[in-house]
Amino acid sequence: MRLYCGVDLHSTNSYLAILDEQLETVLGRRVPNRLDAVLGALEPLREQIQGIAVESTFNWYWLVDGLMEAGYRVQLVNTSAVRQYEGLKYVDDRHDARWLARLLHLGILPTGYIYPKPERALRDLLRRRAFLVRQRTASLLSIKNLFSRNTGVQVPANELKRLTPEQVVEQFSDPHLALAITSSLAVARVIKEEIAGIEKAVLKEAKLRPEFQLLESIPGIGQTLALTIMYEAGSMTRFADAGHFCSYCRCVPSQYLSNGKIKGTGNVRNGNPYLSWAFIEAAHFAIRFEPLAKRFYERKKARTNELVALRTISHKLARASFYVLQDRVPFRPERAFG
Repeated sequence: MRLYCGVDLHSTNSYLAILDEQLETVLGRRVPNRLDAVLGALEPLREQIQGIAVESTFNWYWLVDGLMEAGYRVQLVNTSAVRQYEGLKYVDDRHDARWLARLLHLGILPTGYIYPKPERALRDLLRRRAFLVRQRTASLLSIKNLFSRNTGVQVPANELKRLTPEQVVEQFSDPHLALAITSSLAVARVIKEEIAGIEKAVLKEAKLRPEFQLLESIPGIGQTLALTIMYEAGSMTRFADAGHFCSYCRCVPSQYLSNGKIKGTGNVRNGNPYLSWAFIEAAHFAIRFEPLAKRFYERKKARTNELVALRTISHKLARASFYVLQDRVPFRPERAFG
């Protein structure tokens, strides 16, 4: 008898549901989030279990890795693509786990990508770097706001970074305001040191795979951003075409159109936020150092607005990255921005 298992994973426990080929429940049990407890519950039915569907939540690493190492066939569920029956009056963890097992049995389970375990630590370290970069930017913007609010002057970020506590005290007589600015400056400088430390550790261990080295030919993408794209994208063979890759990078609009009119929006959070951030960062640098990109950006900004123009540049860079990686050719700016 073939059995199919669905796991509704939570922060402290998981609900296991095992169905047979007639979709009758063979096992339904809540177990604590310990690998020995999960394996112990599955062991009596081990030989009959054809596959296990694990919900893709924030804490799936330990469970998926443990089940795969134990010899089970595991599929990671794309939770944003799974829809329950509409009109149900009551749904709980038991129903959710049974539904995953049923989709697995029918062969229509939307699945996600199980990122290779050996590369996850470096990928997560690069994600921490991206988080700290955003935190540092937020600290600098808060200082700019304080200057603008109290003096009416817009101070460039490069000047703010060079300010000393003595210069701040000289400029602002109110000690509380001076303390607010100096404390934010101190935070920004500490974060910068931590970012440099992470970059040093990553560059010591991580190496661009040969097919990803051509990414550095794209204006705005240096070694660190190229590594970020490589580790977030994983295997490029999982993307059918450039459109699918750009969609995964959150570089395309999420809209429902009918007769040329917007009827609603789709799942705007579907995709990889870290790739979205990486290509936005690349777009900022591209419009500074690539004349064709800057000219295209200015034309687009004149017709729409600054944000739309920047997102358009990031979309073009994502699409160009796909073809650079697929065709193994250097980037040609006239093809993208000509």
